[in-house]
Amino acid sequence: MNLQREEEEEEEEEEVGPISFVDIVCSSERRRELRQNFRLLSAKVEAEMTSKIQLYSLATPNGMKIGIALEEMGLEYDAHLINIMKNDQFTPEFIAVNPNSKIPAIVDPDGPDGKPFNVFESGAILLYLADKTGKFLSHDPRLKWETIQWLFFQMAGVGPMFGQFGHFFKFAKDKCKDPYPVERYATESKRLLGVLEKRLEGREYLIDDGYSIADMATVPLVYSASNFPETKAKLEIDSLPNVTAWVERCIARPATAKGMTVCKLS
Repeated sequence: MNLQREEEEEEEEEEVGPISFVDIVCSSERRRELRQNFRLLSAKVEAEMTSKIQLYSLATPNGMKIGIALEEMGLEYDAHLINIMKNDQFTPEFIAVNPNSKIPAIVDPDGPDGKPFNVFESGAILLYLADKTGKFLSHDPRLKWETIQWLFFQMAGVGPMFGQFGHFFKFAKDKCKDPYPVERYATESKRLLGVLEKRLEGREYLIDDGYSIADMATVPLVYSASNFPETKAKLEIDSLPNVTAWVERCIARPATAKGMTVCKLS
């Protein structure tokens, strides 16, 4: 009887549609668990989406950016943990929010036209929230565009280079014996840190009129690199007094410190 029930359940799953990536990487039991969790989550979201932003994230350096922004901007939100180690990001329900299957992503029930609006890519989310609230993106045209430049500096430079450095230095060191990837990305990461060090000379934050979305985007990456003794030493972060002081200044902000823990794995 149990075998027949399991076969029927498998047949029901096969009727859902084409095979997705999550069907390949997850066992049938895990698929059922993920889909049930997201069905419950979808029902919860539908019931509560009258006013609160829905955040789908994990407290990685990339995910931290949006937790920080939501806390600093004082926006109401519900946080939903997307466990990328268990492939939650490949479920059809999450792909409906972000077709690229990456965290973070948000759903704003009160979008630009008053209707629910999905936003993915951390830089786009930061710009969207800054525009929505009128906070942390200067209204002065020159300072506004300085902020956007430094935001894109993080998106195009610090994020990708730090990510590749961390991957080869920490996670793939037993898989790749060639020293080239580590040295390549360590050299570029140190160069980018040098750019930040020069920019922060005589400044508290990246932009002259104070804390901004550019800081929110960048500090989680540098903080995370500083938090591991091996990466801190390899990138010679202790030789960068302006960067070190800036990181400490940013994480001393209560809302930023709280935002960095949103969607943290317990």
